[in-house]
Amino acid sequence: MYFGKQQIKTIMRILFQVFLFLFLGITSAQQTDIVDFISTEGLIEPIVNEKKVIGNVSYTFQVKKKCDSIFLDGVGILLQNNLLDKSIKISSKKNKIWLVSNFKPNKTYSVSFKYEAFPKQAMYFIGTEIWTQGQGRYTSNWLPSLDDMNDKMIFSISYKVPKDQKVIANGKLLEVVKDGDLRIWKFRMKKPMSSYLVGFTVGDFEYKSDISAKGIPIELYYPLKDSTKFEPTYRYSKKIFDFLENEIGMPYPWQNYKQVPVKDFMYAGMENTTATFFSDAFIIDSIGFVDRNYVNVNAHELAHHWFGNMVTEVSGTHQWLHEGFASYYALLAEKEIFGEDYYYWKLFQSAEQLKILSEEGKGESLTNPKASSLTFYEKGAWALHILREKVGDEVFKNGVKNYLAKHQYSNVTTEDFLIEIEKEYGQKLTDFRKDWIHQSAFKAEQVYQSLIKSSFILDYLKITALRETSLTLKTEALNKALIFPNDFIGQEVIYQLDGEPITLALPLFKKAFKSNNVFVRQAIALSMSKIPKELQTVYESLLKDNSYVTQEAALGNLWVNFPENRVRYLNEMENVVGFQDKNIRQFWLFLALITEEYNPSQKEKYSTELKDYTSPIYGNKVREKAMEYLSYLEIWDSKTLKNLIDAGQHHYWRFRKSSRTLLKNLLNKEEYQSQFLEIRNELDETSSKFLDRMINEK
Repeated sequence: MYFGKQQIKTIMRILFQVFLFLFLGITSAQQTDIVDFISTEGLIEPIVNEKKVIGNVSYTFQVKKKCDSIFLDGVGILLQNNLLDKSIKISSKKNKIWLVSNFKPNKTYSVSFKYEAFPKQAMYFIGTEIWTQGQGRYTSNWLPSLDDMNDKMIFSISYKVPKDQKVIANGKLLEVVKDGDLRIWKFRMKKPMSSYLVGFTVGDFEYKSDISAKGIPIELYYPLKDSTKFEPTYRYSKKIFDFLENEIGMPYPWQNYKQVPVKDFMYAGMENTTATFFSDAFIIDSIGFVDRNYVNVNAHELAHHWFGNMVTEVSGTHQWLHEGFASYYALLAEKEIFGEDYYYWKLFQSAEQLKILSEEGKGESLTNPKASSLTFYEKGAWALHILREKVGDEVFKNGVKNYLAKHQYSNVTTEDFLIEIEKEYGQKLTDFRKDWIHQSAFKAEQVYQSLIKSSFILDYLKITALRETSLTLKTEALNKALIFPNDFIGQEVIYQLDGEPITLALPLFKKAFKSNNVFVRQAIALSMSKIPKELQTVYESLLKDNSYVTQEAALGNLWVNFPENRVRYLNEMENVVGFQDKNIRQFWLFLALITEEYNPSQKEKYSTELKDYTSPIYGNKVREKAMEYLSYLEIWDSKTLKNLIDAGQHHYWRFRKSSRTLLKNLLNKEEYQSQFLEIRNELDETSSKFLDRMINEK
């Protein structure tokens, strides 16, 4: 039988597709036994107005065993062409890019191709700002890579962006090359890492540079509009870096270190290798530093550069090796900065949560791959604290150092770590394994014995033991606790006064105010709903405290308790903004609108400002707060309803969920149904379909 050229091509295409189908069952774990991807080079061009990526990439890999196909993960990747080795056939199927050829063992190959992608996750276009978030396995949505953490590569990626934008990415910036109205930013890594740690952000940033005690270049980025907040935002950054290098005992393992706050980030921070991204909610001034500083997240993400980035878990069973270690070393950094009492307080707080979880029968072992964040982060940190007490500082530090040195740039299990500690300790850690690694119950008694080594915790527990005692019998003890009060003990005293007869509690409140301890005074603002006339003047001083949490609570309480002074309070707080979410400014606008006698001619102006904060030009925290106030006031209009519809499609699930709840509530109100129908035709196709779905679900 004779086959023409076209028939032969058709048959070959069918056979190729069948051949691919037979290999689609290969898992990432199985593939690591077959091939080792060595390096990736690429040029990435994000197109903002289309929310897409154009890529030109090449991969070098060494085959370990004879095989016919290997793959890269590529979710929704649209292949353009094969640019290098024509003997390797490339095809995309079921979110994988298949490389098919007669691969021979111990031979190195290279492949290169162009592609396009419209990332549904892992890359986010926020106005003109762009940032990525791999979070374990999602980088393959915009860069063909490997979702499996066990195959590490050296990434050298360049990014083509508009000339007025800056790029922050993994590795060292080699050069910036002109390309018409665009610029190509060329970055190079020296050491291998897992694909989920590849990241870049594009935006209008500036930075200040520093250098660690051991010579590592540090770049700290900030949006131009927030230049005055640089120091409090990055306070103690160099101290944290130098402390962790010394405490861990192994030099920082990468070329440089960069940090950048990004808008609408879904997490507190992410440790992309050499380029940590963190939520711009942590951009704060000196007052905001008291309540919401970046210190813990700063230290946590930096610690990951050893624990997670350099030594990486084999699988989710060992996730505590990332999060438990990063949490523990972040606590140690805070101890260095804020003192030992703070360190034990944080341990005590997490122990209380873990104890409750365990008593409810919901305790989890550290090696449970489906465990909660509380287990991986906080129980993991507790395990390391207990282990260090058991084996001693020297053994612990030497064991950690040896563990990192032995397994650097490779993958690890819990046993790999414990073996190194046991070598230094000279004994088996059988009981520790049973109690802290494998057992789901939280060892509360061991924890208690550790905590009471702190004199502060002992004093705190003595005060908490008085909670059910009548005030007349504990007045003397509470009075003593307010003499040069510890933040947390002083707060406990105030919370125990809640609900007590004011005639008995008044002397203690006066003493607490005079302590000038910002956290003790904050406890008064948060707990005292009815302000006695005798304390009005001193309570009003809370409006000037160095805490936006205190100021917001005090403003609300004073407004309720002393209506005759509302205008004065509003005048006093008119120019205070608060945190990045504008908590005080938005609360002020709300109060200004519902205070009839306050600036009647300015009501429309105040309403417009509050409505404007629902716009996508603001971060999700600002928008969420504004929408809550609009709901209280019931002043939605077509513009804010469109902003609510937009918010219901937001990438951050928490904001998306709260926005949809508000949207459904409005859809159930007759007075808004006609407004939604009127604006439906003004929406783009995606938003129109979304609104229809919400209407059908209401």
